[in-house]
Amino acid sequence: MAAKRLQLLKEAVPHVSRVALLADTNDLGYRQAATEVEAAARKLGVQLRLHAVSSRLELNGVFATMVKEGVGAVFQAGGTMLYANRAELGELALKSRLPMMCGPQETMHAGCLISYSAALTDRFRRAAYLVDKILKGAKPADLPVEQPTKIPLVISLKTAKALGLTIPQSVLGRADQIIE
Repeated sequence: MAAKRLQLLKEAVPHVSRVALLADTNDLGYRQAATEVEAAARKLGVQLRLHAVSSRLELNGVFATMVKEGVGAVFQAGGTMLYANRAELGELALKSRLPMMCGPQETMHAGCLISYSAALTDRFRRAAYLVDKILKGAKPADLPVEQPTKIPLVISLKTAKALGLTIPQSVLGRADQIIE
């Protein structure tokens, strides 16, 4: 997923050559996500800068650093702290004039440019289904591993306009949802 998400960001903002990877160190999977994004960045010829944060208090400073480093976009790796502060992240990205690739589509109304991820509501619904099976006696080890079946591409033209960006038609044509 990380490779596809970075590819979509690069297609949406073709001039970008340096991307900041914003990762939540509280998220146990952040190192794996960083490794995947770094590998994808090498293949796409994008220079990647890792910015790991653990609290909301670090967000202003990290965006100031991104601007000083001359990054052209932000790739949000996820994590509950980043999700909980999605409105502030969106404001900081817009204020810093940085297009941002976000995780779940639920973050799109907070200033993200693009999202390509399974909806949290769908994930929670499936989790509830599996918990129900376990409570009715199923052994967790016997349940099949499930992958999301619906991964929508969501693009915010409102954010693009605020950043002075024109999203290529080749990307817009693949969008499942466009926010105007």
